[in-house]
Amino acid sequence: MTDAPDDRDDVAVDAAPADALPDDAKSAPADRAELGPLDENEANAVRPYVDLGGVKLVPRDGLQLRLEIEEGTKRVVAVGIDFAGSTLQVQPFAAPRSSGLWNEIRGQIVEQIRGQGGEVQHREGTFGPEVVARIPVTGGEAGATRIARFIGVDGPRWFLRGVVAGRGAVEAEAAAAIDDVFRSIVVVRGNTPMPPRDLIPLHVPQGAATAAGATAAPPAPSGA
Repeated sequence: MTDAPDDRDDVAVDAAPADALPDDAKSAPADRAELGPLDENEANAVRPYVDLGGVKLVPRDGLQLRLEIEEGTKRVVAVGIDFAGSTLQVQPFAAPRSSGLWNEIRGQIVEQIRGQGGEVQHREGTFGPEVVARIPVTGGEAGATRIARFIGVDGPRWFLRGVVAGRGAVEAEAAAAIDDVFRSIVVVRGNTPMPPRDLIPLHVPQGAATAAGATAAPPAPSGA
């Protein structure tokens, strides 16, 4: 993994990359269509997946799922994945056909975290530009913080965002393992017209026991 988070316990404030792409440029690894995250049309049709509606996951030993439920509407708003000492929150969004969302949304995430008194660092990771953030913990001990790593991939008419916490946010080996989980996700955009940034509907997998969890990170900003 290129420039994966190491196990330093500091996250320095860093300027945006000098070669930053335009806000509407697509951001994805060059091998995305072969290695993932995949579009439904690119995935192996006979491979077994856990079907969560807007995303499908490859089952693997030690992986546990949590669905995050919006209290008022009772709709599923995110998929939480626990694996090998890391947590990964995943959300799929509708996106334009010819342009991307990650460059703009990444900047908005940085603004939001800095507004909360947090610190951010821009890095180049497995999926391209990512943000590592030290975020103040509300309701905890004075000065307590947590570290999270924000990753994103623009696909064909969709954008997939991930938020990594735990070991995968600070240790290179654990980061590679949870990034592999993110790679294995298949996004099911469907053919229904949706405004850009709308959450692609998620649902509880048939016959699965899941638990609702609190949203662990700022949601992607709404709007076109």
